[in-house]
Amino acid sequence: MPRKPEPPRDLREACIAEALAVIERDGIEALSLREVARRLGVSHQAPYKHYPSRDHLLAEVVRRAFAAFAAHLDARPRAADPFDDLHAMGRAYLDYALRHPLQYRLMFGTPLPDAEAHPDMMGDGRHAFGLLKSAIAALDEARPEAARPADPRQDALLVWSMLHGLASIGQCCALQSLRLPRAVMTPMHAHAMARMEEGLRAALPQPRRGRRT
Repeated sequence: MPRKPEPPRDLREACIAEALAVIERDGIEALSLREVARRLGVSHQAPYKHYPSRDHLLAEVVRRAFAAFAAHLDARPRAADPFDDLHAMGRAYLDYALRHPLQYRLMFGTPLPDAEAHPDMMGDGRHAFGLLKSAIAALDEARPEAARPADPRQDALLVWSMLHGLASIGQCCALQSLRLPRAVMTPMHAHAMARMEEGLRAALPQPRRGRRT
C-alpha cells in the first residue's frame, strides 16, 4: 500500500518546539538552525524562511517565555492590602519558576540575544518588572514622604533579587546535597518573604499605643 502522506506542519511553530528540546537536552550552546532542521527532518535551509538567524529563533523562544511569565503574574489573585498583593506576586513568581524551570533559566540564567536587535524580545519582561514596580509604589504610599526611596525601582530590584535567589537555589543541586530537614525546606519561601516584608515595613509609621489608665 502506498504510504499515507504526513499532514503539513507549521514549520515556524515546530522550530520553536524543537529549539526548546535542543536547549533542554544539550544546552543553549547546542542550538543552531541547522540542528533544528536536522531534528525536524527538513532541509537545513527551511528554518531560514521564518528565522533569519539562530539569534532570531532564540529571541522568539525567549519572548514567548517572558509573555507566559508576565501573564502568570497578571493572573495572580489581587489583594487590596499592598503587602498581601506583593506576597501574591512573590508566590506567583516562584510558582512559575517551579513549573517551568527551562523557560525560567532561559529568561534569567542564560546569555540572551541583543535586545536592541530584537526589540520585541523583552517587551513582556519589561511589563513583568512594571508589575513589581507598581506593587512597590503601592507600599510606598503608606510611608512618610521622607522615608520613601527616591525611585520605587530600587526596592523592586531588591525584591526581585530575593525572589530570583529563592527560585535559583531551588533548582540547583547544591541545595539538595545539604540534605536539610523537611522542617527547614518546607517553609523556606514563606520565611524569606516574611523577612523581606519586615524590611519593607521598617520605615512605615508605627501604630500608636493606647495610653495606660
